Amino acid sequence: MTSHNALVVPTRLTQPVHLRPIDLDETAFQKIAAGGIGHIAGIDWRAYLDSATHTLATNPRAEVLIREAGIDLDGTIQGTALFLGRRPLDGECDAPRHLIRLAEQLFDLPLAA
Repeated sequence: MTSHNALVVPTRLTQPVHLRPIDLDETAFQKIAAGGIGHIAGIDWRAYLDSATHTLATNPRAEVLIREAGIDLDGTIQGTALFLGRRPLDGECDAPRHLIRLAEQLFDLPLAA
């Protein structure tokens, strides 16, 4: 199992956007997303989302972050979003610095240590 730093954007606005180390396996993803997992991919990142969207509240912060990162969305984002970096050949890695900086700017939060 490999541990990486993920950018977590909770659905509830009272919960802070934060960085969180996670072990990359299906169980870890299931703990963050409440049901089945889908994803939206950018060039060097991937947002993991709960695919059982009919039961969850919308996540406006994740929508804004995804749109500002250059992805056009057809619908809304629902549930907690987990952002990780993406390498073409060997899978996931830490959330990219540029995405963390964008989240800091959009949500006026210091995330990076």
